[in-house]
This record gives sequence, structure tokens and C-alpha cells, in this order.
Amino acid sequence: MNLLLIDDDEELVQLIGAYLSGHGISVESVQDGTQGLAKAIAGGHDLILLDGMLPGLDGLEVLRQLRRRSSVAVIMLTARGAPQDRITGLDTGADDYLAKPFTPDELLARIRAVLRRTQAAVSSKPEVLELGGIRLDSSQREAWLNSKPCQLTSLQFEILEYLMRHAGRGVTRDELTAILHQRDSTPFERWLDVHISQMRKKIEADGLIRIHTIRGVGYMYSAPQSEAQ
Repeated sequence: MNLLLIDDDEELVQLIGAYLSGHGISVESVQDGTQGLAKAIAGGHDLILLDGMLPGLDGLEVLRQLRRRSSVAVIMLTARGAPQDRITGLDTGADDYLAKPFTPDELLARIRAVLRRTQAAVSSKPEVLELGGIRLDSSQREAWLNSKPCQLTSLQFEILEYLMRHAGRGVTRDELTAILHQRDSTPFERWLDVHISQMRKKIEADGLIRIHTIRGVGYMYSAPQSEAQ
């Protein structure tokens, strides 16, 4: 398991590197946003830990630029723990968001949860799904809208794949949370709504509705219909 850590806190970088290496995770670290973006785009990492406040480019800008080119899993690490900051990070394309200070055990648990979602996609399921103008390739973790690439984050891909495999059926928030995070949902969390809102902008860019909100239930994927309908 190879991880890229982009953080300018030298002491934290050393602590995270030492702790994760003891759990079989190889950590490469960069302390500058510009260099971090270059490393992230170059690839070769299973997951990226990205600080929100960096010299050069800040963390959110690194994430914005990265999402134009890659769907690699990203966990934001930041001292900004307000709900709106978390929503902004998730809306920009982060797969998870961890506020500082945090314990090494919690960080490791978050990393494993994100990687479980990524690795779970490589299974005996049909590798290619096509429905309503969307094509998903599970083996390559790539998506297309009407033959044009969609740059989905790792978690967005997981959500869309699950909804497409259960097309025509309402999928509850509890079901998606259990599948993707292995826990129960809570009444006030917005992580799923944020990711689906961002994903809709990408897979409904042609003006056709594919994901429907079912009040009091969750979401459903179905063949597209015009927004006028």
C-alpha cells in the first residue's frame, strides 16, 4: 500500500510516517502544495492524505486541480473543523475529511475504510455497466457520459456504481452508508447528499436527469428523462 502525504507540519509528517509504516503502509511525503500536486498527478499512490493549508497551492486548490486529472482516493487533513469546511472539502472532491487533532488509530481506520471501498469494486461483478448514457468500467474505475470521460472521485464512483446496479429501486441513505462506510447513518450528516450533488453535475451535464431523490427514502438511478418532464 502506497500513500502520499502532503502536509507542511514536519513533526506530524514524521509521526504519521512512523505510525503507518508500522502497519505496512509506505508513506511518501511532500510539504508544498505545488510539488504535492505534481506528485499526486504522477500517480502510483493508493491514497493521498492532503492538508488543507499548504505553502504554494492550498489544499483545496490542489484537490480541485487533481480532480480534473485523477480519481485517486483523497482524505483531507485540516485544522478547519467547522461543518461548512467539511462540506466544502467533500464538495470539492475529497473522499473523507479528518479534522486535526486526530489520533493515529482514527487516521488508520479512515484509510482502511476508504481503501476497502476502492478494493471492493474489484470483484466478480460485471466489469462494464451501461445504462441511460452512462458507461462504467469497474476494472479501470472509469466513467463516461455519452462517450465523454467523467472525472468521478473514488467515492462518487462507488455511489454511482451501486445505484446503477440497483437501477429502478430506491436505495436508502442507511443502505449506502452501510455499504460504503460500514456503519449506520446519522440524522444530521450530509456527506452523501454532498457527494451526490457533486456527482449529478458530472453525469447530468447533458441536461438529462438520471438520479432521482425519493423523499424520506434516498435515491434511485433510472433511465434519463428531460428536465422539462
